[in-house]
Amino acid sequence: MATFLYRLGRWSFLRRRLVTLLWVALLAAVGVLAAKAPAAPDDGFAMPGTEAQKAFDLMDERFPGAMSDGASARIVFVAPSGQKITATENQQTVEKTVAELAHGEQVVGAAGPFKTGAVSQDGTTAYATISYDAKPGKVSTGATDALEQAAQHARDAGLTVDIGGTALMAGGEAGGSAEAIGMAISAVVLVITFGSLLAAGLPLLTAVIGVGLGIALITGLGSVLGLSSTTSTLAMMLGLAVGIDYAVFIVSRYRAELLDGYAPKEAAGRAAGTAGSAVVFAGLTVIIALAGLSVVGIPLLAKMGLAAAGTVVIAVLVALTLVPALLGFIGQRVLPRKLRNPRRAAVAAGAGARPNGGTRWARFVLRRPVAVLVGSVIGLGVLALPALDLRLGLPGDEAKPTSTTQRRAYDHLSEGFGPGFNGPLTLLVDAKGVPDPKGAAQQVADAVKGLPGVVAVTPAAFNQAGDTALVTAMPATGPSEAATTDLVHAIRDKAPGLKSATGATVLVSGPTAMNIDVSQKMNDALLPYLAVVVGLAVVLLLVVFRSVLVPLKAAAGFLLSVAAALGAVVAVFQWGWLAELIGIEQTGPVMSMMPIFMIGVVFGLAMDYEVFLVTRIREAYVHGEEPGEAVVTGFRYNARVVTAAALIMISVFAGFIGMNEPMIKMMGFGLAAAVAFDAFVVRMAIVPAALALLGRRAWWLPRPLERIVPDIDVEGANLRTEPPLPAAPGDGTGTEPARHSVGV
Repeated sequence: MATFLYRLGRWSFLRRRLVTLLWVALLAAVGVLAAKAPAAPDDGFAMPGTEAQKAFDLMDERFPGAMSDGASARIVFVAPSGQKITATENQQTVEKTVAELAHGEQVVGAAGPFKTGAVSQDGTTAYATISYDAKPGKVSTGATDALEQAAQHARDAGLTVDIGGTALMAGGEAGGSAEAIGMAISAVVLVITFGSLLAAGLPLLTAVIGVGLGIALITGLGSVLGLSSTTSTLAMMLGLAVGIDYAVFIVSRYRAELLDGYAPKEAAGRAAGTAGSAVVFAGLTVIIALAGLSVVGIPLLAKMGLAAAGTVVIAVLVALTLVPALLGFIGQRVLPRKLRNPRRAAVAAGAGARPNGGTRWARFVLRRPVAVLVGSVIGLGVLALPALDLRLGLPGDEAKPTSTTQRRAYDHLSEGFGPGFNGPLTLLVDAKGVPDPKGAAQQVADAVKGLPGVVAVTPAAFNQAGDTALVTAMPATGPSEAATTDLVHAIRDKAPGLKSATGATVLVSGPTAMNIDVSQKMNDALLPYLAVVVGLAVVLLLVVFRSVLVPLKAAAGFLLSVAAALGAVVAVFQWGWLAELIGIEQTGPVMSMMPIFMIGVVFGLAMDYEVFLVTRIREAYVHGEEPGEAVVTGFRYNARVVTAAALIMISVFAGFIGMNEPMIKMMGFGLAAAVAFDAFVVRMAIVPAALALLGRRAWWLPRPLERIVPDIDVEGANLRTEPPLPAAPGDGTGTEPARHSVGV
């Protein structure tokens, strides 16, 4: 492996113009493909195998044209203080608003409150329902503009008007500001780390090229592979983070080889052969984790994972080829100006033997390994305690800031009609083949109405064939409350008895039931997913490190960091600790996808630091150093780079905390916390402490495994070199004759 990547790095360095031209041409070609590609399909949010999805599918079949998953808007009207919404003038304003929207763009139905009885008991609040022939996120700008204009006309007449529902749901929140913040912080970190603008700018440039190519591919192949714009969210976030990190790893090793006296092209080859090997296997762990999202059984999540995995593949290829090529243009200018002179570089190399921050920290840990290990584990364990109270759900309008019209509409409906009104349950009564469908539907409605927690049940609405009915049950509690979940399970538990009594099948559906089913499916998939991802990654790390204990330690440390990050998410988003600092106005359940999503993403990223740090430790051990000395050597060279890489990753994710969308905010916070815990506690404290306690046993591999585990030489042991000679004065291109030989 190291030899092949060494050759690839040297070739890319020497053929830098060709390599750069090929990447630029590929980016241009894919950009043209993306520009001319058909519009991306609407992937929706299907949940195969759940009762709610089965009911949705049956609704589409039995109620043709109804579009059960179509977008809708609830326009909530509140009368001025001391007045009734049923007052003549107010009623006329409401009816005029509904009539204004009835024949609007994409509108298929406009139900006014005075015809449907959608008026609160105290007569102060009413709502109108506007239905669209488009799915949520696909309502046209013209339609949403008309909706907001009509609402404004009613406000001008003196009413308080707000809009809820899914019609205003954006197709995807722009993340440009988040990426810009992350890039700016990354640039500052890189300048401080490398002390050179060129060295700092190169990882940013290559990461942008890799992400641009990945997003363009997703867009261009969207109609062919069924990838919508939604799938690019994770690809953009991860592609940017790992793209910068992988380039930083290569550039850092290249600089180290230059300071050791190697000529630029030799340094590029050695950087690709050593750090490049770590990049390959770090990338593979990320790809395994992302591709493993396919086992969850949610099509949208699987597509997001596969699209992001493809972007990571591109990031790895960019790091192995384009980064060495661009280093060919930069040469020794990747070093600070004062170190470009060979004599000064030699002095710097000698100075590098003096203890730096990484060396001092490693020696501190080696002196107190038990205290560091126990303290770190206890600290992460305490942070993980809130995760025991983890409650999953899909936050809706109730989690939005009060400055949004959706949140205000939610609050108006809760005050006027009760908290459960925002989460009605739709019961589908399949009475096909039943002698008395109407009697069966009535019996179902009566049975559900008698359950605790149900405040109202609407009359059954039959389809044209008269064999299927929809009954709406109104819970007494909000859609994200545990009591509502219990009510859904209670209705489903009653369904078999109702089928025996009436012959009709009862299915519970609607957005609230769908959210409950999503959470349950995520819970059911968690352990299988964890087993697949961690199992495959442990096998991969077994091959990389030729050790049994190091991969197990890596997996255990990852589980600690994820548990601590989930605990932090629960404490902030569910309990409300420090919530105001990051703009959380309403606490609630944790997004149901969060645990699996965090496991998938963070496992791959955590293994980046594990592979990059521990391969350097193993490299020193393979070359003859004692276990403790090898730990110090690994930290002397790589602690600063891993710290910089982690800060970059944290800054990229933390940029998303400022977004208005609660789920994206939670995602950014959770990932940033997980990376911080993993990089600075697990990899910087637990790893050296554990290796110090294990000693040579850390690299133990049973003899039966020695015979079957391939030796892929990640550490570059096969890169045999003569003592390095400094590059010719003033030569920064690496075009001079080779001075070093590499055994292959």
